[in-house]
Amino acid sequence: MNRESWRTNSSKRRDAAANSRNVIRAISSVREISGNVYKKPFMTAGPATGWVGETDTRAQTTSPTLDALSFPAMELYAMPAATATLLDDSAVNIDEWIASEVELTFAVQEGAAFVNGDGSNKPRGFLNTTAVANGSWTWGNLGYVASGSAGAFPSSNPSDVLVDTIYALKAGYRQNGAFVMNRKTQAAIRKFKDTTGAYLWQPPAQAGGRASLMTFPLVEAEDMPDIAANSLSIAFGDFRRGYLIVDRLGVRVLRDPYSAKPYVLFYTTKRVGGGVQDFDAIKLVKFAAS
Repeated sequence: MNRESWRTNSSKRRDAAANSRNVIRAISSVREISGNVYKKPFMTAGPATGWVGETDTRAQTTSPTLDALSFPAMELYAMPAATATLLDDSAVNIDEWIASEVELTFAVQEGAAFVNGDGSNKPRGFLNTTAVANGSWTWGNLGYVASGSAGAFPSSNPSDVLVDTIYALKAGYRQNGAFVMNRKTQAAIRKFKDTTGAYLWQPPAQAGGRASLMTFPLVEAEDMPDIAANSLSIAFGDFRRGYLIVDRLGVRVLRDPYSAKPYVLFYTTKRVGGGVQDFDAIKLVKFAAS
């Protein structure tokens, strides 16, 4: 195989592998930005309106109140090295191979940050947003549904928790909803059955598709926490509307053969940010009594 063919095949494999390791990116909104920070305006209070008769006078109404969410682009970096001799004598393109391995590592780091990132030099994950009982939900927080049992599903009718979570979401979001959990939580849920004995979890309808749970897609994200006391181990929502990822310039590679002779350094960077953009679009399950 020549280097050009290897490069094409490697790029395809790298893209597929990166997507499989960063499932949150695959289901969220992604925006390319031209600056360091993307600011998204939203209304904290809508414009005042009212009903009037055909000939009634129309008083001036109040204007909407606006605020903005900020999504700064943080920097991921890596700086692997290879000898000049290895680069010259290799049968494959080592530059491309190193770049592909770094991009896969970036995908893993991103995926972890989109779930649990604290916002300090990294994206803010949706689980790092303050969670409150759904009945007390306010903008700026994510609502949760309690499982009713500390660190577990309830012993009777455990699937009712999932039903309550689905309908905690408004209809406009629910139609594009998806479950997000790790493999251990999914293993527990795969054993749930309906009254006829049929499993609630359904395998993908086609190769490369997603499993479904109660007709909604199920996304397996390894960075979601295991079921434990007070854990937020399940998320359900419309992530396209709920979570925003911002990219600045994509992956950049600086090839440096001078600073560490006889090694060639590959200084690789990517600027990416993320955070919740609609706090009403994602609901969580908290494994607690209340």
